[in-house]
Amino acid sequence: MKISTKTGDQGTTALIGNVRVPKNDSRLEAYGTADELNAHVGLLIEWVPQEEKECLSALQRKLFDLGTDLATPEEKRKIIHITAQDVDDIEKQIEQYEKQLPPMKGFVLPAGGKAAAQAHVCRCVTRRMERNIYQLHTQYPQPQNILIYVNRLSDFFFLMARKMAIINSNEIFL
Repeated sequence: MKISTKTGDQGTTALIGNVRVPKNDSRLEAYGTADELNAHVGLLIEWVPQEEKECLSALQRKLFDLGTDLATPEEKRKIIHITAQDVDDIEKQIEQYEKQLPPMKGFVLPAGGKAAAQAHVCRCVTRRMERNIYQLHTQYPQPQNILIYVNRLSDFFFLMARKMAIINSNEIFL
């Protein structure tokens, strides 16, 4: 597979299904941010305890699926990869984290060690991705499961950040 195709030299790129769009199309912003988040999760995996690595690796595969959903024009979609089961799974993970963590004493600062800080970066990128997806949603309606999943994902990263900070005995409140 050739990497440098030169087909984007004029400011367009192909979506899945070979539909060409301008490089500033809202779809590219949305799935590009999903790709960016996936790279940040890859870095986070390097700093978390072993028991968190499998969960995050599975999440990376889901982010790849999310990018596929966002990069596929509605008329070309055969399936949606982000399902109600994915929403249930992330909600269960959130519940597990909430049970493990003490009550918050105030606003949590985005610090607390490498893993905690990187989880906060993932949370921030997730929030931007959510805004991008909602912008896309105004032009090209997105399935409800995608909208819900991405909203839950920022909660997931917030709780993971808290857990990592607590592991490091370094949770910092404002």
